[in-house]
Amino acid sequence: MGNYILLGEKNMKKWLESWHLKNIIMVTLIGVACGLVFWVMDPIYTALTAVLTPLGLAPFTNAILIGFWTMGGPLALMIIRIPGSGLLAEFFGAVVEMLLGGIWGAATLISGLIQGFGSELGFAFTGYKQYNWFGMTLSVITTTVVTFGWELIRHDYAGFSLGMITALFVVSLISVFLFSGVLTMAIAKLLERTHLIEK
Repeated sequence: MGNYILLGEKNMKKWLESWHLKNIIMVTLIGVACGLVFWVMDPIYTALTAVLTPLGLAPFTNAILIGFWTMGGPLALMIIRIPGSGLLAEFFGAVVEMLLGGIWGAATLISGLIQGFGSELGFAFTGYKQYNWFGMTLSVITTTVVTFGWELIRHDYAGFSLGMITALFVVSLISVFLFSGVLTMAIAKLLERTHLIEK
């Protein structure tokens, strides 16, 4: 038992030591930048909801745009490559969105934590060693599953038909893949080529 405690202490110490000043600054900058994106998406969300509501498709608004709100986690993990950086970036982004007057208020913080956890989970399955398309693909899947589960409860999707729930999940998966996956990977690769981050 003592050996397990010692191992845990060593891992915690190693994790804390990996948070150099540049990494702290980087995760903060990513959080702020993504928070601005999240905030900009709020009125777009409202407008799209107004368009889809008369068609009975209002729930698809969140599914279509969810990929934008989950970009912070995988972007931080691809750039900083430290366990927990995705969760922190998403949470910081949620804080910025809330402080700027986001439409969901303090509930944004809960969403930020859940979205950050979802993005972390995929990379955690690789032991935080696969910062490539494999790790990103797993992150896309876990982010979609975790955030969709949250939306299922939050917006009472359980009252919808199986076909509707399936369609919402598929659209959410596509959104997360395109924005949190493809776009985030492209940004990370661009930063690598400009030598702003290290491989």
